[in-house]
Amino acid sequence: MKLTYNVNDKPKFGQLIVFAIQQLLAIMAATLVVPVIVGHNMSTAAALFGAGVGTLVYLLFTGFKSPVFLGSMAAAFGGGVSMALGYLGLLIGAVCAGLVYVLIAAIVKFAGVQWINKLMPAVVIGTVVSIIGLSLAGNAIGDLTKTNYTVSDDPSEYTVSQVIEVTPDGKEETIGTNVYDKDGVDVTGNVTATQNEDGTYSVERNTGSVYVAIVCGLITLGATMLASVYGKKTMKLIPFIIGILCGYLAATIFFFIGKATGNDALMIINYAPLQNLVKDGVKLSTFFAIPEFTFVTAFGAFKELSGSYIATVAVAYVPVAFVVFAEHIADHKNISSIIEKDLLVEPGLHRTLLGDGVGSMAGAFFGGCPNTTYGESIGCVAITGNASIYTILGAAIGAIIISFLTPFVAFVNSIPSCVMGGVCMALYGFIAVSGLKMIKNVDLEDNRNLFTVSVILISGIGGLSISFGGVTITTIACALILGIITNLILNCKKGNKKNDEK
Repeated sequence: MKLTYNVNDKPKFGQLIVFAIQQLLAIMAATLVVPVIVGHNMSTAAALFGAGVGTLVYLLFTGFKSPVFLGSMAAAFGGGVSMALGYLGLLIGAVCAGLVYVLIAAIVKFAGVQWINKLMPAVVIGTVVSIIGLSLAGNAIGDLTKTNYTVSDDPSEYTVSQVIEVTPDGKEETIGTNVYDKDGVDVTGNVTATQNEDGTYSVERNTGSVYVAIVCGLITLGATMLASVYGKKTMKLIPFIIGILCGYLAATIFFFIGKATGNDALMIINYAPLQNLVKDGVKLSTFFAIPEFTFVTAFGAFKELSGSYIATVAVAYVPVAFVVFAEHIADHKNISSIIEKDLLVEPGLHRTLLGDGVGSMAGAFFGGCPNTTYGESIGCVAITGNASIYTILGAAIGAIIISFLTPFVAFVNSIPSCVMGGVCMALYGFIAVSGLKMIKNVDLEDNRNLFTVSVILISGIGGLSISFGGVTITTIACALILGIITNLILNCKKGNKKNDEK
């Protein structure tokens, strides 16, 4: 596709602000949802601040040549011990993972990147990029059908059980709750139970019609598509902002109609984040608040640190770094195809790895969440045709500033999941299509290529993942590994033949 703004192009200041906000909106849902899933009172504002700092570090290491935003890494929390020593464990884990990236970067610096191109040619990496988009399809549709409005319910109708995590030193820690209805059906995703000071629980149940949620999500998707295809000038470059605002407006209209008629089915938006701003009156924190930075809490646990714990965390996090390395390659191959410049050569894979690794450490230091390159960011670049590094820089600075502005964070938290689902249908779809474009010149009449693509597609779409103790090899990593092995096996004879001919 033809880019409206290439990597070094600088939009006008007013446009730059709008473009940066759009880039933030594209990555914000995934960035903020990770600390929510992790729990333990992890601050979403701090995670956003960490993402901004991590992205700035990445841009510095890559010489402002790679237009990619870094956000919260969900894969970092699959080890099961990540919160065993609180935030200090996260920082140690992020350092361990980051050091793996530094080590790989050093190897690449001396060995070059040609071995990667041979190991992962277009037939492999293009199909894997497609799988990245396709593997996120379930998330998009899940959000599209989700309602956010909640009502208080009778706690006696439910059974609440605590989810307990055992730390390496044998202590038990509550990390969440599961909720079951009177028939014993797990309704945790639809019902939230909060423990009161007296030990009882308050229960809130999601209400609203799935069909209304789908309508609002499709309105969002429709507005995004129309703005991107038929929009003029700036409107064509901000389809996500237009889509989200249209979807939010539709949800608001349904909400007030439902409120006026007493029809809960129409109420799918939850304004609690905005209402909480003024719950205790208007004060400074209504407009401005310092995020709860991870390192402040983490440093208080140093006295409990031991060599065995560091080893335990390292064992959990080091494999994660190798798994995410596969997605790092895929993401950078993808953005390279969009800007028509191989980022693995210039600024170089060693620089992108260093930026990603050190940026991840910086992100965890402030926000608790290690960072990684985001497919949502790349999808935004592909759809808008805006690869300007200044937009990414503006988004990083904006993330840092916005993390202090409670109204903006509250507004983002109030955006209905179905609205973000509509946006993500476009974002994730473009990631998948970007991968397909990378293999458009691959000869699929050749069974070598056909089998390689087939193995990656089926293992990826089928959701193949493998766990060893607390370490999980993700679907993307499994698909990539199988694709590499298949490609090498089927082409080894071809390679030997070429060598014989020489």
